[in-house]
Amino acid sequence: MKLISISKQGRNVLGVVTENGVIDVELALTLEAGRANTEVPSEVMTVIEGGEAALGALHGFIGSLPATGSEAYMTSENDIEWGPCVTAPNKIICVGLNYRKHAEETNAPIPAYPILFNKFNNTLTAHLKDIAVPKVTEKLDYEAELVIVIGKKTKYVAKEDALNHVFGYCAVNDLSARDLQLRTQQWLLGKSCDDFSPLGPYLVTADEVGNPNDLWIKSIVNGEVRQNSNTSDMIFPCDEIVSYVSQHMTLVPGDVILTGTPEGVVLGLPEDQQVYLKPGDEVTIEIEKLGKLTNRFVADLS
Repeated sequence: MKLISISKQGRNVLGVVTENGVIDVELALTLEAGRANTEVPSEVMTVIEGGEAALGALHGFIGSLPATGSEAYMTSENDIEWGPCVTAPNKIICVGLNYRKHAEETNAPIPAYPILFNKFNNTLTAHLKDIAVPKVTEKLDYEAELVIVIGKKTKYVAKEDALNHVFGYCAVNDLSARDLQLRTQQWLLGKSCDDFSPLGPYLVTADEVGNPNDLWIKSIVNGEVRQNSNTSDMIFPCDEIVSYVSQHMTLVPGDVILTGTPEGVVLGLPEDQQVYLKPGDEVTIEIEKLGKLTNRFVADLS
């Protein structure tokens, strides 16, 4: 199933992407009340937290909707105001230097253990939202990344069972202010400016994605492909990441793990070729099966 968040006057409501368009679940529940039980979720976090029961109720409700008359609660993706596909994660955990070729391009040693850092909810934004380039950086970089979305309470999970604890996957642009990131040994400052984690456009359930470590991943800047790789180049694959993190902290439904970026970022270029993001640029992150996440960058007028 392919889920989205639809932003409505400051609220994020659940949308389900179908071949015929996007079903606004909240509106459909109102108009087709007789077809739904009280367990049908109308917000993406409720689906994630409700697990298989919530997904089953949602599947059943979507399947019960009539073939005719759906125009009342069906809309085109072109008419949506998008919200982050995961709206309220308890934790935003990131893995640094997790692609071999990216480590090589930045002259960094291959890590022996996953390098973990965190972001905060202020970094969340959505597909097609403008992102202001912070006044405090001159080196804003893009990073195409696969995101793991946790679906079950997870502690001390074995690698062999780890992916059974995953609800689904989405794309993110893990934006990085390199001058701030490298100012100290701690990366947090350069990773946590406002809107530095656009998520989306879709949250795709794990059953539709299959093997997360065999997906093409790209970033496209102003129409030019900059990153073009496959998640198979990860140093620590998705199952190992989930297992490793769970040994140290309890993961809960809705937690997101950003799994690192492949080669092709600005930082990896020779210094005389480095051209960082500026107002007017547009970046698209494209991951196989997960869609295209696009944002335009604007001047910070605050």
